[in-house]
Amino acid sequence: MSAAPADGTTGAIPAIDWQGQPITPARCAACEHAALRAGGGCEPGHSCMQDAYARRIDRFFRSHRALANDHLDHAYFEVRAIAARHADLFHLPPLMSDPDETVRLQVALRVPQRLLRAMRDDPHREVRIRVAHRIALDDLAAMADDPDYQVRAIAAQRLPVAALPRLLDDGDLQVRLQAARRVEMPALWRLQDDPAPEVRRIAAQRLPAAGLCRLAHDPDWTVRWEVAGRADAPLLTGLLHDVEPEVREQAARRLRLAAAGLEAQHG
Repeated sequence: MSAAPADGTTGAIPAIDWQGQPITPARCAACEHAALRAGGGCEPGHSCMQDAYARRIDRFFRSHRALANDHLDHAYFEVRAIAARHADLFHLPPLMSDPDETVRLQVALRVPQRLLRAMRDDPHREVRIRVAHRIALDDLAAMADDPDYQVRAIAAQRLPVAALPRLLDDGDLQVRLQAARRVEMPALWRLQDDPAPEVRRIAAQRLPAAGLCRLAHDPDWTVRWEVAGRADAPLLTGLLHDVEPEVREQAARRLRLAAAGLEAQHG
């Protein structure tokens, strides 16, 4: 049985550069980092910044972080992106406008807040997603109008509660769900009017028990089931006649528990 390659992969990955050329001993001898190999600091097929394979590039810069600053303008985007993980922060601003989103994504994970603000309008959604996770709340508010639903969903997760009601009208269900889980009164009442039963179920879970009357007649049975799990006795009695057996069973169970509780109190 042949040994597994040093990369920990299941199949041999040839040592080639980003232009598809083999990395040969002759090329290593001419490399600007030839002295490192002589001292065991790098090895073709395992740790090499000339390689096209990102894991090998990363091994190189993990071992030689001081060299990352010198490769931020490399022609291969993977080299620039991985070097950006290890470079000094003050070398990163020029990469905020790098032509490759992989590079800009790494920059968005590291630049300080005063620079992160400038990346809110990056053309690539993955970059803006990273920005939305990190950016200060005062600067996140503008991202609640981002064209990508996932960016808006992150805004709904992180923004102050007072800023959430506007997101209850978002066109994407995932954004409304995030806002629905956090919004407070009086905006919480608005969840009853959402077109998606998933949001109305959250309303049934979060509204005061005394305010569930309308949802007890919701067209979606899963919403009525949630109501049956929380409603007071008068509503539960009506739900005993629901068309769905699961709702009737939930209401009957709650009424039995309520009756048992009363008996225990007066026992």
